[in-house]
Amino acid sequence: MRIDKYLWCVRYYKTRNMATTAAKKGHIRVNDQVVKPSREVYPMDKIVLRKNQIDYQLTVLDIPPSRVGAKLVDIYRTDTTPKEAFEHTELLKLAKDHYRKKGTGRPTKKDRRDIDGFKDHPLEEDD
Repeated sequence: MRIDKYLWCVRYYKTRNMATTAAKKGHIRVNDQVVKPSREVYPMDKIVLRKNQIDYQLTVLDIPPSRVGAKLVDIYRTDTTPKEAFEHTELLKLAKDHYRKKGTGRPTKKDRRDIDGFKDHPLEEDD
């Protein structure tokens, strides 16, 4: 089975066209080689794909006959992605939450004073 079709069948991509595009951009590696979308996949191949700033690592167990339901995906692949990859995205989310929410408009007077106060007072050094 083609790599783009396989990744679509095991639900890593919503459409087959998205899987093909990812392969053309070099986001998919099989056995540590960047592959084209037409590359054939066989059982026990190791696949690494980059999606949403996460490097997913999986091992092919079997080839599905067609697109499978979410409950049946584990029959056809083993996900070996380390947990550190997901923790990194959690840190990015927390960092983004620190800033102002999108759509809250211009800073209020209080926000402006806080910003000016932050700019005016440099970090104090010990003598």
